Amino acid sequence: MALPLSQKSLAALGQDVGVPAYDRRGLAPGILHIGLGNFHRSHMAVYLDRLLERGEAHDWAIIGSGVMPADARMRKRLQQQDWLTTIVDLDPGGSSARVVGAMVDFVPVEPAAIVKALCDPRIRIVSLTITEGGYFLDTATGRFDASHPRIRADAAAPSAPRTLFGMLVKALAERRARGLGPFTVLSCDNLPGNGNITRHIVVGLAELIDPDLADWIRREVTFPNSMVDCITPRTTARERELVSRRFGIRDAAPVVCEPFRQWVVEDRFCAGRPRWETVGVQFVDDVSRHETMKLRILNAGHASIAYLAALLGYRHVHRAVADPDIRDWLLALQQREIIPLLEKADGVDYRAYLEGVLERFGNAEVGDTVARLCASGSTRQPKFVLPVIRDALARGRPIEGLALELALWCHFCRKAGEGHGVPALSDPLSSRLREGARRASRDPQAFLGVREIFHDLVDSRELLTALAGWLAVIDDRGARSAVRRYVVTGAHGASSFQTS
Repeated sequence: MALPLSQKSLAALGQDVGVPAYDRRGLAPGILHIGLGNFHRSHMAVYLDRLLERGEAHDWAIIGSGVMPADARMRKRLQQQDWLTTIVDLDPGGSSARVVGAMVDFVPVEPAAIVKALCDPRIRIVSLTITEGGYFLDTATGRFDASHPRIRADAAAPSAPRTLFGMLVKALAERRARGLGPFTVLSCDNLPGNGNITRHIVVGLAELIDPDLADWIRREVTFPNSMVDCITPRTTARERELVSRRFGIRDAAPVVCEPFRQWVVEDRFCAGRPRWETVGVQFVDDVSRHETMKLRILNAGHASIAYLAALLGYRHVHRAVADPDIRDWLLALQQREIIPLLEKADGVDYRAYLEGVLERFGNAEVGDTVARLCASGSTRQPKFVLPVIRDALARGRPIEGLALELALWCHFCRKAGEGHGVPALSDPLSSRLREGARRASRDPQAFLGVREIFHDLVDSRELLTALAGWLAVIDDRGARSAVRRYVVTGAHGASSFQTS
């Protein structure tokens, strides 16, 4: 019978489950994490747990926080089990489980409580996983959107902020007034230059409220860029049942993930940090090349297989990449059009990284879903794929495969939810995408013309021509034949291609 997870039940868990050897009663908080979902618990919390096991960093424990309804639900689940989480590393060679105890509290999901916690002098790092869409960026420029209604509301009433960034500004103002000093703000979201973006938003909002405070934040607060990586699916009944059956733990919010973890961080922390480098974190002066590698090989790789896999009826990623056509398509796109755009970096082998990514995608134990990869394309494509297209066009490099990726997305938007195993369209701009995709066979500009996604690419004749060509192939022969044509010929119009 599975035991309910709690501090008291740790000693009774099976010997195949790792549990904290450190005394959690002696931990003091040093990190406030906002957006405490699965990824944070599989990543930063694991690195800190490793450090705690070494007898270090006992004044750097984590307090959870958040501003969304999902955060309140997470708080309720974790409170019932003393803030403990079971982390299962799903490895085809043998999965392992560990109960992570690095978290010691969770602030009520209420602005005043969050600001109060941010003003605790023990808090020296505020970390974020609020998703790519949580940063109030202007979709056209990628910069801080000072005109957003919620930002304007916080600027007009800074004493009662409703956004996370308003809360950060208010807390920093109070810390400055009380002589407490600043904290480091550490974004762990999949955004190019995530620290720079966070800095622009916090300083930009502060400028609207108090220019002197904005100057102080510029001087005193640090916002290191970071690259994070660990494939972590959502937790469903399947994962809870797995943890119960295989490891004898009844956990209301377990996390299952791949065993691979990577964290590369710029070493700029204004109020100190744990010695994470002793447990595998890489600290660098400039994270940009590692970041670009991950975004363009892993994240763009996910994007490139997602819609093809969905159209071919696959539910799970590992089954999709076992299909030779999907695997060959991913390799061809990366090797022909994406990796050649990456700048050389000392000690980094991009092709070896690609092979590692394919191996990770093929991990059947993870059970990552194609539907997860297909969701929110209007947010993911501008972060992971469209920058590659702009880069290729600027350098006069080929874009046939990148245009095919867009054509597959377009065709998916047209077919989503119509049966044959194709999942429903889950996207903030679903109606715009569906309408544009339905008209695209006759007028490809209808899809490419969704300006809030494509912006300047709307006016690219080269991209429009390539997209139109691939849509014609998909409409005539199907998605599988289209990728075969690309793999064999590199172009949609090669007359020598024979479909099978």
